[in-house]
Amino acid sequence: MSTIKSLSRLGAVLASLAVIAVSFASSALASTSMIPVGGSGGSGEATAPATVVRTVVVGGMPGWQIALIAIMAALVTAIAAVLAERSRTARRRPVRPLAGSIPGPSL
Repeated sequence: MSTIKSLSRLGAVLASLAVIAVSFASSALASTSMIPVGGSGGSGEATAPATVVRTVVVGGMPGWQIALIAIMAALVTAIAAVLAERSRTARRRPVRPLAGSIPGPSL
């Protein structure tokens, strides 16, 4: 049984490492991509003028929303920790004391 458990743990570790590798690879591809700039000037083709985009950010995220997100994240983490601990203790075998080590009632 321990072989199956160790293989499942190894599979979980390998799967998480694969997810991490894919996320690093995708972020590297996005960060190194080149955006072509109009007006190369060599071929004589007419290019469209560059569009100017102006972003208006007035207030950002209100403080109460940030606090609410932090509180909810803490609650979800706490609930997950409690459930993990309960499931771990439920699978654990109870410890039996030795037969001679329990003192009986003395009269």
